[in-house]
Amino acid sequence: MIVIAGVLIGAIIGGLTAKRRKGDLADIAQFVVVYAIAFGLAGLIATIVIEKLAT
Repeated sequence: MIVIAGVLIGAIIGGLTAKRRKGDLADIAQFVVVYAIAFGLAGLIATIVIEKLAT
């Protein structure tokens, strides 16, 4: 659940960041993908840490 939320939040932040920097469509798409991957990975790590601490 944390991973999905991270991917969605990352995609939104990436898209807004690229638009704010006046990027074209390719720039926006790249930022969306990169931020989604980064935030998803952070969510995955957070999930693993939470699971390990719970047991």
